Amino acid sequence: MRESTHFQFHEVSGTRVHASMMLNADHHQPFGIVHGGVYAFAVEGVASYGANAAIAQEGKYAVGVNNSTDFVRPVVEGTVDVIALPIFQGRTQQLWGVEITRRSDGKLVARGQLRLFNRARE
Repeated sequence: MRESTHFQFHEVSGTRVHASMMLNADHHQPFGIVHGGVYAFAVEGVASYGANAAIAQEGKYAVGVNNSTDFVRPVVEGTVDVIALPIFQGRTQQLWGVEITRRSDGKLVARGQLRLFNRARE
């Protein structure tokens, strides 16, 4: 299990990423719920790990070019699970889908898609 500043990674591969985040008042917007930008950050961050794992051996890296995140239900605090799966993995682009669920009840909190451009390392 790897940790970063914001995510605890449970699984990272080019075909699936599972991470979790502990959310609390530090992540709130002025109305006392987790800010939607936190979920957009999670979509971008977790899908990017998977996309880069998928192409690392080709001498490439992936950069996000479009992030579309929908916020489904509010969270005040607690742990969420973030699961990213590839929808399309091509030579120059990838598209990943991400679902964020509350660990306490498994309900969907947010979902998103990240499109990435595969670049050659120079």
